[in-house]
Amino acid sequence: MTELIFATNNQHKVEELNFAIGDKIKIISLKDAGIDIDIPEPHETLQENASEKSRTIHQLTGKNCFSEDTGLEVFALNGEPGVKSARYAGENKSFEKNIEKLLKNLADKKNRTAQFRTVISLILDDKECFFEGICAGEIISEQRGKNGFGYDPVFIPEGLNRTFAEMEPIEKNLYSHRKKAGDKLITFLQEYYGKN
Repeated sequence: MTELIFATNNQHKVEELNFAIGDKIKIISLKDAGIDIDIPEPHETLQENASEKSRTIHQLTGKNCFSEDTGLEVFALNGEPGVKSARYAGENKSFEKNIEKLLKNLADKKNRTAQFRTVISLILDDKECFFEGICAGEIISEQRGKNGFGYDPVFIPEGLNRTFAEMEPIEKNLYSHRKKAGDKLITFLQEYYGKN
């Protein structure tokens, strides 16, 4: 089984990607790998931030690893919160305050279309590759549902009438940006290792 370090301290992301990937690859979180650092995300793009995280862990461990950066991009807000999604309302990473700020900024906007976008940076045998997953949808004006995390209570995927937070993980997975990027990662790894 292929073992990869996932360069994140966010247990929600580890669980979601593990659920998405299944038993094909063994994902080790930073905590599982005995690494206790908070990697900065100073860049202006998801790709650069993902690369920063995977390169940092690769330099520390010398092992194959990957990281991801995910942003909610709202078109009426010129792509905000984007790379600042986790810290939209401040450095303390409060999901509640982030949602409050988002809804306030969208209060007078008619166009509420948005997309979740995930970029994965994989470093495998000293080479870096990128994989992207997108889930299009819209932002509603009130929170609904108790599942998921982040902006899930106000995001409805395109063509549906329920938020991510109103879905069980197995259903969210059908539309998840992280799952789409993860699927591309898995396909690449299967081809790389010659597995079916």
